[in-house]
Amino acid sequence: MSVEVRTIDESDLPGWIRAMNTGFLRPPGGDKEEVALRTAGTDLDRAQGAFDGDRCVATYRSFPQRLSVPGGRSVAADAVSGVTVSPTHRRRGLLSRMIERDLRAAKERGDLVATLIAAEWPIYGRYGFGPGTWTTRWEVEVARTGLDRRYTGPTDGGRVDLVGLDTVRALGPALHARMGTVRHGVVDRADRWWQMNTGVLPRPGTTWTEPFTALYRAPDGTPEGLVAYTSDDDWDAKRPRNTLTVLDLVAVSSRAERALWHFLLSIDWAWTVDSGHRAPDDLLPLLLPDVRAARVTTHADFLWLRPLDVPGLLRERAYAVPGALVLEVSDPSGLAGGRFLLEADEGGAQCAPTTRPADIALDLGALSALYLGDESAVRLAALGRLDEQRPGAVARAELMLRTARRPWCPDSF
Repeated sequence: MSVEVRTIDESDLPGWIRAMNTGFLRPPGGDKEEVALRTAGTDLDRAQGAFDGDRCVATYRSFPQRLSVPGGRSVAADAVSGVTVSPTHRRRGLLSRMIERDLRAAKERGDLVATLIAAEWPIYGRYGFGPGTWTTRWEVEVARTGLDRRYTGPTDGGRVDLVGLDTVRALGPALHARMGTVRHGVVDRADRWWQMNTGVLPRPGTTWTEPFTALYRAPDGTPEGLVAYTSDDDWDAKRPRNTLTVLDLVAVSSRAERALWHFLLSIDWAWTVDSGHRAPDDLLPLLLPDVRAARVTTHADFLWLRPLDVPGLLRERAYAVPGALVLEVSDPSGLAGGRFLLEADEGGAQCAPTTRPADIALDLGALSALYLGDESAVRLAALGRLDEQRPGAVARAELMLRTARRPWCPDSF
């Protein structure tokens, strides 16, 4: 019997959820409570399933998203999530059928880019995706940091206060939205995100633990940072060996970021601090008098991008220096390839199809890695991932596309 790929409806959700959980090696579930929770958070018009008879054997969904880009703007993105294929039906092209349908629909809607968090590296490159951001996680040995243990708060006139979850729900969304204007790679958070992460709504398959939350206010009283963290309760011979784990740290200024890290690292009974997933160039390790107190426990790719409208996407970001490049972008799917002239100056950028000779030839995956400013054009050229057609073009691309701070996506989805 052939496998049918189609958009699902509400009656399909229990089987679809079981297939998704099975693919992620979680307990299959699919009870009434989980179905109700996922129904509220799923756009059925953008959810697909592959069905072998009555059984769902592959899952896929997408939802609208905004992605912040260099310069402070954000672009419309097609966020891809819930992608699984049951172990009984692998290597039959089911993902290809679902993702191609979704990407074409996203392009028709006017989305400029598709995004996802890749569970495995080898899968998505063949669909034009490439890693646009990376993530790093540190474990900090508090006693070795060299920070003053008599620290009582910021010295800049600001203050850090413990706050309740009602304050987080009230102030968090605006703070996070502001962060997207000063940090690129950030994706927006819907109201449902704040409800699930402050205990209003349960998260399927998890047990809620109320976190501690603290707010940094600038000297004039303006909220500029927010942190949520948990702690274990580990003692050895009446000596505390507790680990604080950062769940979320949002900051719109460097002073807020410094103050919140210093606050966390000065909490009594904290033996170690787990930073959670942060930008690879986070302030944390260099904030410490003894940098070696922070040990990297994870460093990996995180947010992957797939351009759907190359000129539209390139027009939206800012560039470090003025310049012009002709990019020959290959896309076997036919969705986004072509030759494009990018011209950027202090007033903004223009990009449009052109017949001028190419300066650089590259595929969509390489462009995805370059777009947010994280990857080096020089390094990609050395790897053979892009081809310099005109002398000096790679050096020019390096200057134009790289950003002073690395992009960072705080959220999985």
